[in-house]
Amino acid sequence: MQFTVLSSGSAGNCSLITTGEHKILMDAGLSGKKTKELLAKVGVAIEDLDMVFLSHDHGDHSGGMGVLMRRYPQLNAFSNEETWKYFTETGKIGKLPEDQINVIEPGQTKTYGDLEVTAFATSHDAVKPQYYVFSSGGKRLACLTDTGYVSEAVEYEIADADAYLLEFNYDDLMLRSGPYPWRLQERVRSDHGHLSNEQAAEALADVITARTKHVFLAHRSQKNNINYLARDAAEKVLSEREVDVASDLELVDTEPYTPTPLINL
Repeated sequence: MQFTVLSSGSAGNCSLITTGEHKILMDAGLSGKKTKELLAKVGVAIEDLDMVFLSHDHGDHSGGMGVLMRRYPQLNAFSNEETWKYFTETGKIGKLPEDQINVIEPGQTKTYGDLEVTAFATSHDAVKPQYYVFSSGGKRLACLTDTGYVSEAVEYEIADADAYLLEFNYDDLMLRSGPYPWRLQERVRSDHGHLSNEQAAEALADVITARTKHVFLAHRSQKNNINYLARDAAEKVLSEREVDVASDLELVDTEPYTPTPLINL
């Protein structure tokens, strides 16, 4: 299994997972043109995609989904029933081809050839947010952003993965002293908002094991966070748990519109 984060942040979120049988997008928050451009940078043709898994209805995760489904009929799209119902009733991402719509609910594990996917519920101010653990060839990739907290149930689902896509959204001091109005600050800090650097680091320390080799620091706020602050928070908490970041695992920064290297898990 291979993985790259094509783009991460409020401008749009989209990642690529490949297995022997599938090429999969995790979220589709970019335009079709931008998705195609970023895929080409990691050597993948957009026409070769066959699956996309959607976490929730917010535009920075779903904005490109409708265009991709209509333009590429081979693309099977997956989310839960309530999210699909919301898109159908609102027309937010346009008319969707019914034969490309597939349902996976929180708590379900489904197998698609050499790919196994487990969906789990998260806490965010969307219709019915969920994220996923992808498994193939004995490797596990856990994806989790856009959640106000990480429950014990979620930690159980994502524990012992080879790699993590994990939200390090904001530095608390930067958020409090930054440009966001108070109501928006409260929304970000709430149980239905986003994870701070410290919250993410604590959750990460709870779930990693000796098999964990890569952690992608994702969904970083461009106004309320800086790469080094996210890394410092992760390194501090992990070192307190006696994890040697330098030799035990790699922390990977993610950026808007700049893919990370395509790595083998």
